[in-house]
Amino acid sequence: MIPFNKPHITGKEVHHIYGAVATGHISGNGKYTKLCQKYFEERWGFKKTLLTTSCTDALEMCALLLDIQPGDEVILPSYTFVSTALAFVRQGAVLKFVDSRPDHPGMDEEAIEALITPKTKAIVPVHYAGVACDMDKIMAIANKHNLFVVEDAAQAIDSYFSPTHITPHPPKGGVAPAQRKEMKGTSRPLGSIGHLGCFSFHETKNIQCGEGGLLAINDERFVKRAEILWEKGTNRAEFFRGEANKYGWVDTGSSFLPGEITAAFLWAQLEELEKIQNKRIELWNVYHNGLSQWATNNNVKQPFVPNYATVNGHMYYLVFPDGDSRTRFIAYLRENGIHSVFHYLSLHASPYYQDKHDKRPLPHSDFYTDRLVRLPLFYDLDQQQYIIETIQKFQV
Repeated sequence: MIPFNKPHITGKEVHHIYGAVATGHISGNGKYTKLCQKYFEERWGFKKTLLTTSCTDALEMCALLLDIQPGDEVILPSYTFVSTALAFVRQGAVLKFVDSRPDHPGMDEEAIEALITPKTKAIVPVHYAGVACDMDKIMAIANKHNLFVVEDAAQAIDSYFSPTHITPHPPKGGVAPAQRKEMKGTSRPLGSIGHLGCFSFHETKNIQCGEGGLLAINDERFVKRAEILWEKGTNRAEFFRGEANKYGWVDTGSSFLPGEITAAFLWAQLEELEKIQNKRIELWNVYHNGLSQWATNNNVKQPFVPNYATVNGHMYYLVFPDGDSRTRFIAYLRENGIHSVFHYLSLHASPYYQDKHDKRPLPHSDFYTDRLVRLPLFYDLDQQQYIIETIQKFQV
């Protein structure tokens, strides 16, 4: 069976884990934590970054930093992973779900402003499949209404938003390395545009350490308190930098930081980020080109990439004309030794939140819930041509 995902190992992970152990400091915020955080700050220009044990933890830190209180309203997409919502629900927030776009599973930017009330505190865009939401529109709305923006960039490492709109949409023939380089030179990395950004290093992500995450802080107001929350509500980080003569309990917080062994594993991945990204984008392009004619003939939609976004090779998905054809397709691939999966179940229709949702219909979110399927895409995928040829034999 060709798996849906297989975590890539660079071969240097054990070497760096040994290095972490050799330092005698393996509890976190040591050599490798600092290396990883410095890498993110220097490569993508984040003001401050903090490694976390997961993207979920990074989002929970955001909810604390924004001082979300019971009754505050948070606007987010329904078509997303539950972690996007959990962080704010735990603080007592009321979720206001935005429908997906008709052309893309990401949130419909045009539907955001109608949901804003005097109780609204934040907007949480999710960059689905590593493809940017229209951050110009979202930030303009946030600034107009004095709202915070938290980017859920769990899937969006090394992906960009370009206000100059230089990319054709959808990308003809895929995404060329030269085009991606041009985008990098004129664009802003996802996770750096909102007040806060969150990333995931779960084993299903481009860069992974089994379980891990990162909080990117883009607003200076949150830097000092973020460190305190990160260090269990203490000013321990300041103390060890010599900025305080003692440390103690000064705020709420939790044990959000990972140990050095996790950070060392992640560092091995970051050392080869460019190589990993190029390979994943190459695989994305092969799918996009190889399935183009078949998709047209069978009324199946390929990924749409808006003219302000890049592709980072996180996932390749197809959208079927109905739920029945998707079910048959997944079963057909499994019969041929290929594991494919559907993705999110809309949060507004979930057993936990459906009675709390304000009952607005979200037809596009439901559309993708019923029709979207993800194909295997991972660094070590070596049977992609077989997958494409197998798909080409399927009749919707």
